[in-house]
Amino acid sequence: MKKPIHPKKFLPTLTYEGGDKKLFQFITNHLKYPPEAIQNKIEGTVIVKYEINYKGHITQTKVISGIGYGCDEEAERVVRLLEFKVSKSRDLKFKFYKTIQIHFKSPNTPIEQSIQTTYTYTIEPSKTTNEPPSYHYTIIT
Repeated sequence: MKKPIHPKKFLPTLTYEGGDKKLFQFITNHLKYPPEAIQNKIEGTVIVKYEINYKGHITQTKVISGIGYGCDEEAERVVRLLEFKVSKSRDLKFKFYKTIQIHFKSPNTPIEQSIQTTYTYTIEPSKTTNEPPSYHYTIIT
């Protein structure tokens, strides 16, 4: 009969709190499209390799494949904001290396249509009459 396997005998695992869906949601919420890239209509994917220490903090980032115009720096900035949850195992301190693709797509800026409305007011003096008001009525029986 085999002994049960205890979690302490495995290497530590690395997870982002909330899973991959929350990870990509965090990236899209914090990613700011660089103005230089907007002016030059630059789109593409930046691949960033990053190192995570035993506490779950990003210690080092490196752009493997970039597109320039400030997108590489922005991708590194957002990756440095990430924090992971590391399971501890036998008091060993591991470093983890991961790569991530960050997509830069030109933001859809709606074309502002200006609508001008012109109002023209004409002020006419009120007609004043000196006659007292009179009422006309007929009684039918």
